[in-house]
Amino acid sequence: MLLCAVAVQVVAAEDDVLAPPHALYPAPKFTLRWINPGETGGLAADGSYDNNQGQLGVLNAAGAVTATGHPFFAPLGTNGRACVSCHQPQDAMSLSLDSIRRQWQVTQGQDPIFAAVDGANCPHLPQQDPASHSLLLDRGLFRVFLPWPPRDAAGKAIEPEFGIEVVRDPTGCNLHAQYGLHSAQPMVSVYRRPRPAANLKYPTHQNFGVSSFIGKNGLPTARDPQTGKPTSMNLMADARPPSLRAQAADAAATHLQRIAPLSKAQLDAIVAFEGQVYVAQQIDRHAGSLIEANGPTAFGPRALLKGEAGVLGNNTSRWVFPMEGKWTTLPRGASAAQDARNAGRESIARGHDVFMFRTFWIRDSMHLNSVGLGNPTKRTCATCHGMHMTGMDTANGWMDIGSTNLPWAREAPLNPWTTQKPELPLFKLTCRNDIAPHPFLGRVIYTQDPGRALISGRCNDIGTIVMQQLRGLSARAPYFSNGSAHSLRDVVDFYDRRYNIGYSEQEKQDLANFLGAL
Repeated sequence: MLLCAVAVQVVAAEDDVLAPPHALYPAPKFTLRWINPGETGGLAADGSYDNNQGQLGVLNAAGAVTATGHPFFAPLGTNGRACVSCHQPQDAMSLSLDSIRRQWQVTQGQDPIFAAVDGANCPHLPQQDPASHSLLLDRGLFRVFLPWPPRDAAGKAIEPEFGIEVVRDPTGCNLHAQYGLHSAQPMVSVYRRPRPAANLKYPTHQNFGVSSFIGKNGLPTARDPQTGKPTSMNLMADARPPSLRAQAADAAATHLQRIAPLSKAQLDAIVAFEGQVYVAQQIDRHAGSLIEANGPTAFGPRALLKGEAGVLGNNTSRWVFPMEGKWTTLPRGASAAQDARNAGRESIARGHDVFMFRTFWIRDSMHLNSVGLGNPTKRTCATCHGMHMTGMDTANGWMDIGSTNLPWAREAPLNPWTTQKPELPLFKLTCRNDIAPHPFLGRVIYTQDPGRALISGRCNDIGTIVMQQLRGLSARAPYFSNGSAHSLRDVVDFYDRRYNIGYSEQEKQDLANFLGAL
């Protein structure tokens, strides 16, 4: 719960009606609680926030947090944003489409999250027009603008292994004279979801797989500029910031448009806060409480506080998500409400087993099928999503599952309120003749987002994305780095199509229910 309700913008969502073009999007049946930059008040040690699937728990392990004057909650830049602008507690320390759309409606597009720098499809567009912010309003995407060619840690240009052409530019940014690929300061604009600023002991762990070399390709690991130690490289979609401090400093300069660097005290406070906040679903609308005594120890934010970071899960001693065999078969007959609750819990337990044990053939995925497992290889969801308590990849590195690369990426949105026209840019990347072609996609690759390749310049990294944690999912739709999955069922359906799994309807629903309980 928020300590000072008066300090928080509380928006009653149930009776509001969204204006076109979003009239077909259902209004959430719960109250949204938004924290504006610079407000007084704070966060209690234990908070709870309703969402479409039930209720999210937010745990501040160090105790109640005073937001007043805290650099995570203060507008530190020139556009009115704070870190909290894009990392709201109600949205599992990320941003949900519900919250984004509500803020547009309540503030008439004046909330700092819609700042032209990256909250618009491109800064030159008319900012009062919702069409100029369509990727944020329809898919929850912010513009990420990166220099071309890439730069190394010292700022020196990297010679890329491929050329890049703009095939389609619906936002107008990649071909823009000031912001585009052929401008005086060449930039590539891609569009990505904000990741949760919570449970961060797991993405920043120093255990399994953190060595001097990247597990997926054997290249040197990025090192923390402050400590000199190798890092897990699991923070951002393209692994460009090596540490939380580096990420905070970069975000302040780009997303907050801060002119002067953050001070040591400001960085210390931001990193300390992000390191002690844990989020997870704690009530499921079908299964009831997920954190009852004697229940499975996989659920709720305290489970993440207790869990050990950087541990590769297994199905013998340290499960990825420990269920302890509970909820497999539950009694019926006490009451209709309890029967329904037990049926919901059994579905979650079945979904866990689909996640852990349902095998399928994984093929043509760079940095997965190319690391000695074979192509194809018969595995499960937990093969890649294997880190204890989060379902991240325990080893550092990035993969291409097809969410941004053709032929698997969706070219038209799934949702009914759109025009079904492609919304994202499309790039044609051609690997140089002196470089071996991509082992699965060849020499010419079409992608909506080159991913890690925009940082490394490597042909084999095209479209590869760093896996993120599977926690608080019900609070932060849509999914995938490009917002292409509106619901968890869409996520399951994507994998089913991509790898020709052949899930039954029951398996799909159970798996979606399990993911929603995390």
